[in-house]
Amino acid sequence: MKMVVGIDTSCYTTSVALLDEEGALVADARKPLAVKAGGKGLAQSEMVFQHTRNLPELFTAAWAQIPGRPEIRAVAASTQPRPLPESYMPAFLVGAGYAKALAVTHQVPFSSLSHQEGHILAGLWSAKGPAAESFLAVHASGGTTEITRVEARAGRMAVEILGGTSDIAAGQLVDRVGVALALPFPAGPHLEQLAATAGEPAEIPPAVERTRISFAGPETHAKRLLARGESPAAAAAGVQACIAESVGRALQAAAELTGIRTVLLVGGVMANQHIRRAVTGKLCRDERVRLYCPLPEYSGDNAVGAAYFAWRAKHLDGQIRI
Repeated sequence: MKMVVGIDTSCYTTSVALLDEEGALVADARKPLAVKAGGKGLAQSEMVFQHTRNLPELFTAAWAQIPGRPEIRAVAASTQPRPLPESYMPAFLVGAGYAKALAVTHQVPFSSLSHQEGHILAGLWSAKGPAAESFLAVHASGGTTEITRVEARAGRMAVEILGGTSDIAAGQLVDRVGVALALPFPAGPHLEQLAATAGEPAEIPPAVERTRISFAGPETHAKRLLARGESPAAAAAGVQACIAESVGRALQAAAELTGIRTVLLVGGVMANQHIRRAVTGKLCRDERVRLYCPLPEYSGDNAVGAAYFAWRAKHLDGQIRI
């Protein structure tokens, strides 16, 4: 069986994925990085250690999912957080090193992309679109919340940042309030479960100016509410509502600014079902909007986007480059 391999070693998850010649997923192996109870994240050195330990295990798990003997035709890995010259993070060196070694030993092409581009490509693969030459993409995750314009013309793609947070990311808001609520880190799924038990959400006012969002103020507000005795479930629900309203407003502003009404939602925060429904409801009041949402499992950190990048490069004669 001929296939391509994708690898992603992010701040949260070690991931390996394989696609066959038709672009179908044949193996998907992931392992979240372990954070000690009460911890608020990991140092880069600890991320590098855990990725180095996890990858052999994940390759074993991925190969066990494949019938017969795989024939690797191309390899890709995320090598930096965002597609900018100054964007750098040691955690990505682990996956990039494995991918390059795999490409050399199998004498196949190696392609590099950013983690952000991997999110966008996983979204395109899962949601089967957008196919438009220009679309808006929201990347909302643990370390990033950005509104971007993606251009796909003449066999090439480019990502332009139109807006996003001026301070902490949506995922950081979730994790910091999660720590105050004594939830495990990262707090996303746990905060979503807690919020589902709330009656009415606590009121946490959004701080949005056109395409710019601030989550530092909402963080302070949420912690003050908790200090005054607010219900943990209501505070969790309020955080979700604030994120959804903030992202929705910024996206509406980006649509007005660019005239683009085709939108893709990606990133771990957008896997939150309440946030996704609320953003979708807000945007779809405009009948001109076409919204694409990947399955939740392809919104968070994964290597499917990297594998899809390798597949596109291989099957389109290497002409697609982000």
